Formats: sequence, C-alpha cells, structure tokens
Amino acid sequence: MILVADSGSSKTDWILKLSDTELREFTTRGINPYFQTDKDICKVLSAYNEIQEYNSRIKEVYFFGEGCTTPDKREIVSNGLSKVFSRAYISVENDALGSAYATCGKKKGFTCILGTASNVAFYDGEQVHEGVNGLGFVLGDEGSGTYFGKKLITDYLYDKMPPHVRRAFKKDYDINKDIVIRNVYQEPLPNFYLASFAKFLSSNRGEEYVEDMLQVGLECFVRTHLLPYPTHQSYPCHFVGSIAYHFQDVLHKVCQKYNIKIGKILSNPIHDLADFLTQS
Repeated sequence: MILVADSGSSKTDWILKLSDTELREFTTRGINPYFQTDKDICKVLSAYNEIQEYNSRIKEVYFFGEGCTTPDKREIVSNGLSKVFSRAYISVENDALGSAYATCGKKKGFTCILGTASNVAFYDGEQVHEGVNGLGFVLGDEGSGTYFGKKLITDYLYDKMPPHVRRAFKKDYDINKDIVIRNVYQEPLPNFYLASFAKFLSSNRGEEYVEDMLQVGLECFVRTHLLPYPTHQSYPCHFVGSIAYHFQDVLHKVCQKYNIKIGKILSNPIHDLADFLTQS
C-alpha cells in the first residue's frame, strides 16, 4: 500500500492506494515541523481511525509538507511518521516539490502556493529551485491566508474598516486585543489562527474594502515573488491553495496585468500529486 500526503499548517490531505483501482481519502490536522515535534506529529496521526486501520500494512509513505525545507525539519516529520508507520519506507519533502509534481508534472514551470502560507519555486522538470521566498507568516507569506488574516485583524482593532464592514466582522468574530494577543503570541499554530479570518473575504465579496484588499494582497504576492524571476513570462505559473482557488478571478486580473501566463489553479493538489507518484 502507498500513502501520499499533502500538508499545510491548517490540514493534511491523504490518499491511500489500496490497490490499482481502490483508493481511500481522508483529512487530518495540519503538520508543520516549525510548530510541532515528532511526538506531536505522532499524537496527531494516532487520533485518526483511518490511519490506525491500515498503518501496519502501508509499505510506502510520501509526505510533502509546509515547513519541510531543511534536513532537520524533514527529520522531525520523518521521525513522527516512523512512529506510526513502523514498517514503511518514508519520504519527506517540501510542499513546493509536491505542488510542482501536481501542477507541472514533468514540464518546466513555476509553482506557486497561496493557501495558509505562500511561496513560489521554479521547476525544471526534475527538480525544484527555490528562491529567497518562504520567510513565514511573520516576515513574508504575502497574499496568503495569514497575510489577509493579519490585515483584517489589525484593521478591525485599529478601527480602519468601513463601519458596515466592521459590524459584519464583529458579528462573525467576537474578538478583542487580549484574545488576539493570546492566540498569536501564546497559543500553538498562530499562523493557522490568523488564516482562519480569511474566510471573511469570501463571504463579503463585492464590498469595495474586500475587493481592494484582495487586489493589493495578490498583487503584492506577484510583485514580491514572481516578478524578480527574469523568466516569469517564459513559463506557465501554476497555483495551489485555497486563496488562489477561491479568489482566482482577482488572481487572473493581477497576472494579466503583468503578462503572466496562468496554468493550473488547484484548491487541493493531492489527487494530481498522487496520480503523478503512482503513474511515474
């Protein structure tokens, strides 16, 4: 049996290949070695019956995750997975490579992640070449769920929202400064907490405040992460993640402005990723 995972801080999507024709799909909590230890990862996975049912029969695990950028971070995830899948061969790679497999296949192109976090890398058909991106939600993540969450929270707390938008936000999220400070600076997974506010944008499309924020945020992503590549107009730019998928109308306008050719836009890359790995 082969198990494939695509993971962010918010959630992890899994596909288990039981046979040539039978698959099982399930979702667990997100896994990120910057915020979790190997013991935390083991605890997360042990809570799901889908995993416990098959763990002893799984022979190969291919995990692609946010934060798996360096050998020590990949080792944390690998150690956590090994505690659960003790009989399996385990491969842990960065989510950028998983996105490249899902979108580019074996062709050259840019793969962009716009979900809870944001990132971009160039794929040469075999390997991913990451740039200076991926600075995380404190220093980077332009255009991501955490980026928009931070904008919404600070505008609300600084009373910069239009009055009717502020009322709508208050109705959906009964927060104050103390609640935000505690969740951002004292609780685990602050990036996940921040990104949770981005869904307010989806439910308030058409508001000038929302449309302006989306335009500015996605343009910030393109200008910061794509335009520095001299070849950004030479290859298709593929996008993966909830922000890219749900706001693809704005993304298309921004990319058109900079003559960027959009390829695939996937909400979840897990199916395309699993197909690539099992058919290669």
